[in-house]
Amino acid sequence: MTDGSGLQAGLKNRHLSMIAIGGVIGAGLFVGSSSGIATAGPGILLSYALVGTLVVLVMRMLGEMSAANPTSGSFSAHADRALGRWAGFSIGWLYWFFWVVVLAVEATAGAKILEGWIPAVPQWGWALIVMVVLTATNLVSVGSYGEFEFWFAGIKVVAIGAFIVVGALAVFGVLPGAHTDKAGVGNLTDHGGFLPNGPGAILTGVLLVVFSFMGSEIATLAAGESEDPQRAVTKSTNSIIWRIGVFYLGSILVVVCLLPWNDPSIKEQGSYVAALDSLGIAHAGQIMNFIVLTSVLSCLNSGLYTASRMAFSLGGRGDAPAAFARTTSRGVPMAAIIASVVFGFVAVFFNYAFPDTVFLFLVNSSGAVALFVWLVICASQLRLRRIIERESPEKLVVRMWLFPYLTWATIALIVFVLGYMLTDTEGESSGRTTVLLSLAVALAVVAVSVVKERVRGGQAVTAADADPDKVSVS
Repeated sequence: MTDGSGLQAGLKNRHLSMIAIGGVIGAGLFVGSSSGIATAGPGILLSYALVGTLVVLVMRMLGEMSAANPTSGSFSAHADRALGRWAGFSIGWLYWFFWVVVLAVEATAGAKILEGWIPAVPQWGWALIVMVVLTATNLVSVGSYGEFEFWFAGIKVVAIGAFIVVGALAVFGVLPGAHTDKAGVGNLTDHGGFLPNGPGAILTGVLLVVFSFMGSEIATLAAGESEDPQRAVTKSTNSIIWRIGVFYLGSILVVVCLLPWNDPSIKEQGSYVAALDSLGIAHAGQIMNFIVLTSVLSCLNSGLYTASRMAFSLGGRGDAPAAFARTTSRGVPMAAIIASVVFGFVAVFFNYAFPDTVFLFLVNSSGAVALFVWLVICASQLRLRRIIERESPEKLVVRMWLFPYLTWATIALIVFVLGYMLTDTEGESSGRTTVLLSLAVALAVVAVSVVKERVRGGQAVTAADADPDKVSVS
């Protein structure tokens, strides 16, 4: 590995725009929405709206901090400055842990689809192929990552856009040749009402959909490698409302209008496949599988990029091996990428060898990290806003609305969601299990950071005693 000059501005504005748009469309939207609809009925729209509002507020705070100080460490670097080294260290490593587990989950999901098309290659073989190919693209240059993500995200955006248009035409009975006998706005209230399982189902729905929003923050990490970081962050922050409104609320609204919420095909086939099938569209299942595969590859591509850039940032701040902060002549943090993908491969192995023990623990113990990240973003913004206003107010090109009241309201909502998760006790991946295991891992990481800081402080004192001339006092 050669030492380069650090990360390079290899991402074009079109890359950043598509990364920002595609970042909010995870495979979870296609795969996980069916269980949400089955749980809350048409009221799942309120669950998506509630979580979408939460994400908009958190991304606004992150946008404020990142526009003032674009960095590959994003919220981890901001937490470092606002709350202390322990916070930046802890949330950075938790976020990295979250994404390397996601690599295994998505690689397995993609492998299942590919094995269905070409069964001659075993599922583990497809998972290996997919991981190797995307690792190679990330190792070439940040531009190659951006180009792959541009097309992956582009396919997702076009697919959802087409689904919304076709579905809306069918709902209003103007789609030529479509079977629209089940479609209609009446599906929102005709089958037990808008909230057939009661208002409490909205909160249960929140637990099912909240994790499909993870990835919205990727644009702020990628901005540090763009041509104009401040402009990129500002643009992605300002567009988050319509992105969530169109892609999440718009597409789910179409699904629950095309089919009754309790139609068994939603649970059996998946919400989007069932909706297309109901219109008599040929090969709907395979079309949707291709779109889901694209989303999986996009998530894998971005997950590897995100994990490696967080590792790079941690290395640069002395919170990870120094090798993670070194780049090749192309500006690629090779050691950080390889370390991330190695752990991803290990997690894939656990998924096949110990799916109900080790891998289940990994999934559950990383499950609530998204909410922890959002909490840290809120706490960091409370502190950093005052610092930026005092030191360089001209950098506040993005401002959090109604500060500090909306920030505190967002914190309260996140804490409430975590608390509500503790009441969910059904199944091996219950909300309570997820929160408690994630909290245990988080506390372990915080403990490591505290010990590390004490050791570092002790070494600094020892160095000062040995050679006081080397220590400057400010």
